[in-house]
Amino acid sequence: MDKKDIKSMNLGELKKDMEELGEKAFRATQVYEWIHVKLVQSFDEMTNISEKLKEKLREKYNFTTLEIVDKQVSAQDGTAKYLFRLQDGNLIESVLMKYKHGNSVCISSQAGCRMGCKFCASTIAGLKRNLFPSEMLEQIYRIQRESGERVSNVVVMGTGEPFDNYDNLIRFLKLLTDEKGLHISARNITVSTCGIVPKIREFAEENMQVTLAISLHAPNNEKRKRMMPIANKYSIEELLDACRYFFEKTGRRITFEYSLADGVNDSEQDAAELISLVKGMNCHVNLIPINPVEELEFEGSAKKVAEKFKNKLEKSRINVTIRREMGRDIDGACGQLRRKFDGAVREEGTKEC
Repeated sequence: MDKKDIKSMNLGELKKDMEELGEKAFRATQVYEWIHVKLVQSFDEMTNISEKLKEKLREKYNFTTLEIVDKQVSAQDGTAKYLFRLQDGNLIESVLMKYKHGNSVCISSQAGCRMGCKFCASTIAGLKRNLFPSEMLEQIYRIQRESGERVSNVVVMGTGEPFDNYDNLIRFLKLLTDEKGLHISARNITVSTCGIVPKIREFAEENMQVTLAISLHAPNNEKRKRMMPIANKYSIEELLDACRYFFEKTGRRITFEYSLADGVNDSEQDAAELISLVKGMNCHVNLIPINPVEELEFEGSAKKVAEKFKNKLEKSRINVTIRREMGRDIDGACGQLRRKFDGAVREEGTKEC
């Protein structure tokens, strides 16, 4: 019989299971607190749980943990990039970013990605599998435990497309914001999507007070199709309609992520088209300097080009910023560290054959 994933269960489900095991309901609360508040790494660390109950738990449940394979820390700003190994051997990445307002963790939602965006290292080797809620939570828990510092903000913007793993994403968000758990405010959570329109509308119905970030990256359908295969399925017009629907349902301002690619989407005409596209929406445009990836065709725009682009948007009263570059001296782009490690392992394996 397959074991249940205890870290992906909510408190109600755990209470029901405890009763079936012949235990009092308060035991579920104790176990839940050990997992989601005290962030223990095994049943053995639960000091107020009897050995008999621990044995029952070991028999019935899998306890998800992540192994730190590599960690890179930026000498410039203290940004820490973690390479984690899942229990089945797959690798994922997470990033700890330190700001004056608190610590933010960027997590992966999938091992790999199948969206095929042309400027992203995460998609080069394709999708391995979806992450379970426990594996998304554990990235945050492990980093908080390892750093000894509270995580106050979470960004689901690492490897993978969150809405391609929708059900697990929703359960993860509910567990993360649960007042009986780590209880991170929904307003301190950002979920990014490349633009799966039906899921944006479905997510709006959840009425969670999270920030929705849309990977836009182009001001028209033609250029977006060149950069993002998802644009062949959903037009910019459909995408923006879904964004307006999300705002109507939640009242939450939309963030548009726009990666500036040299000579591709960074001209004055591109800026003008972008202004026409988003003007009048309650939104924020986040301009992103592209991290260079050896295998990919796009290169980031020069700083003066990015500033000129930003100024044009500001003159039209578009709320815009250029994302602060963090971890530039380490493998900063999503998927780079994972890909680098995988390549080294394959090369070593070839030498041994």
